[in-house]
Amino acid sequence: MTLSDNLRGAGLMMASMALFTINDAFMKSLAGEVPLDQAVFLRGLITVVVMLGLLRLIGTPRVALSRRDRGLILVRNCAEVATSYLFLQALFNMPIANASAIMQATPLTVSLAGAVFLGQAIGWRRLLAILLGFGGILMIVRPGLEGFTVYSLYALGAVLMVTARDIFARMISPEVPSLMIASSNAVSVTLAFGIAFLFTSWEPMELSHALNLMGAALAIVGAYFCAVATMRQVDIAFIAPFRYTSLLSAIVLGLAIFGEVPDALTLLGGAIVVATGVFTLWREGQRRKAVLR
Repeated sequence: MTLSDNLRGAGLMMASMALFTINDAFMKSLAGEVPLDQAVFLRGLITVVVMLGLLRLIGTPRVALSRRDRGLILVRNCAEVATSYLFLQALFNMPIANASAIMQATPLTVSLAGAVFLGQAIGWRRLLAILLGFGGILMIVRPGLEGFTVYSLYALGAVLMVTARDIFARMISPEVPSLMIASSNAVSVTLAFGIAFLFTSWEPMELSHALNLMGAALAIVGAYFCAVATMRQVDIAFIAPFRYTSLLSAIVLGLAIFGEVPDALTLLGGAIVVATGVFTLWREGQRRKAVLR
């Protein structure tokens, strides 16, 4: 693994995180104008068409899925649907930087869940980092204080669902292509919100709404493919901390587009979460190196 490969991977990871955040900004701009179910369903239709077209163009190996893998993918898709609902509910009703900052806890919760459910070793340093990270989350959420809203709980629920999604992903056989799993996710989210949309009324859309949905769909497709390209060619331990650049993107977009200025506690809590997450990922890299020696 050369340094140039890692640097290329870091650039792809930052591009992926920026594109995910741009998708969030496009979707948030529809809040109060287009119902959530309608917005996600229409975005999903565009996303699925684009992704399946690209998969057909690029090609992907055909794999005979075992019953176990089919079950894991199904459960993972359910977690993805729940993640989309919970996070977008939070995003539509709270500052984008706050929602993004809470989501930065995911590497911490995945590490903890890996220790609990997969039997992965976790030392006292990483456990302390996880506890400090959760302290940072409490600074952002502020339960019982004036800055607290119920939508902070939606964001926390999204963190738990992402954790479940990632744990199930680690249990899927490595022979199953990542693009197959990602496409399955996109189809599942579109179908789920399409069914929900059947029970809501159609809200007429303007050209600006359609353009926002198109921008969101293209951004999320680009984010998926950057993420897949990243994982295929680099040292994961090296590029994982670059996931946290999404928080910087969220702060910049929140200020530039929505005029949202994070307060001091949110910034401090976000900094603590990012710092503890980076430390956790670094310790994981050190542990793997020690095992290989």
